[in-house]
Amino acid sequence: MFGNIFTNNKPLSYSNETIDILRLIRSENIGPKTFFSLIKFFGSATNALENAQDFSLRGGKSKPIKLYSKEHALKELESLEKHKCSLITYKDSNYSELLSQISDPPPVLSYKGNISLLNHNKIIAIVGARNSSVNARSFASNLSKDLTKSGYVTTSGLARGIDTSVHSSSISSTIAVIAGGIDHIYPPENKNLYAEIAENGLLLAELPVGSKPLSQHFPQRNRIISGLALATIVIEAGLKSGSLITANFALEQNREVFAAPGFPLDPRCIGSNRLIKNGAYLLENADDIILNVLSNDRLKESLKEGDKYFNSLNLNMGNNNIQITDKDRKLVIELLSASDTTIDLIAKESKLDLPILYTIFLELELAGKIIRSAGNKISLIY
Repeated sequence: MFGNIFTNNKPLSYSNETIDILRLIRSENIGPKTFFSLIKFFGSATNALENAQDFSLRGGKSKPIKLYSKEHALKELESLEKHKCSLITYKDSNYSELLSQISDPPPVLSYKGNISLLNHNKIIAIVGARNSSVNARSFASNLSKDLTKSGYVTTSGLARGIDTSVHSSSISSTIAVIAGGIDHIYPPENKNLYAEIAENGLLLAELPVGSKPLSQHFPQRNRIISGLALATIVIEAGLKSGSLITANFALEQNREVFAAPGFPLDPRCIGSNRLIKNGAYLLENADDIILNVLSNDRLKESLKEGDKYFNSLNLNMGNNNIQITDKDRKLVIELLSASDTTIDLIAKESKLDLPILYTIFLELELAGKIIRSAGNKISLIY
């Protein structure tokens, strides 16, 4: 229901469901993976909010997790409106279909600009060195222009160097994904570029408005950049660069990776050259992308299988009859370690039914005792 939510006597155009989704993802110990586990188990954000605290206690937390209050959610939405920004959830028709296919899509995104770009069927990510060479920036700029002329939308991270060249050359057809809140312009010298993209392209942020872009936020941001795109292009990347992190996310997400070759002795090119050596497409011009990248429909078809383990579990609120003992919980914890362990191996060793295992894992996640990673792997937090 819309129109029944007020703050400062002013109606907000968000449904109760949207507010509950926002509350759930902003609650303690709930990241994207745990969020979607809760949705699958309880059927809705509303039901998950009603049960999450009890589950965290069962998982061994001494106090129930702190839920993001409705008051805080309304304040966040009001703050977004003050900055002329809006919120979109994973249930919105404008939400990116490709992004929804990754293992940990952001349940909510703040945005400013042309939201129709988010679900464009031809998006290419272009990333590279912040301290890039003038040749690399020129190449990135020309590549962006050529892709735009061919009907593509570019996405990058609004950083210095390659990112800036990409966005500047495709203003009305570019998506900038920000590491902090939607109101934080980083780097500061991109203030004018930020304003141009807000007016003509699209700005996105996963974190709440007001969040500062900290170092741990950049890898989190990078998975969105690659997740939006059919393919990721790397132009100049050192061995420990964020661009390689984005390329690795793309590979995990079953997307193509392209890399522009660089001078072998230039440290800015060691990472991108190694990508080519390891099987990435060698990139010389826009035609290399256009001729080799999968179409949107073909890529979506290849991603349909998704998470076999969780999709195989028909879990919802009807599973209240699942009987779990403290002995079961103790056994699962004993089988886990700080190293990643596959869920299949835990199931084999414990001989517990999958719905019981899933429930125990969910309890432990909410208690902050385990991390679930890509490939159906679980590790214990000591």
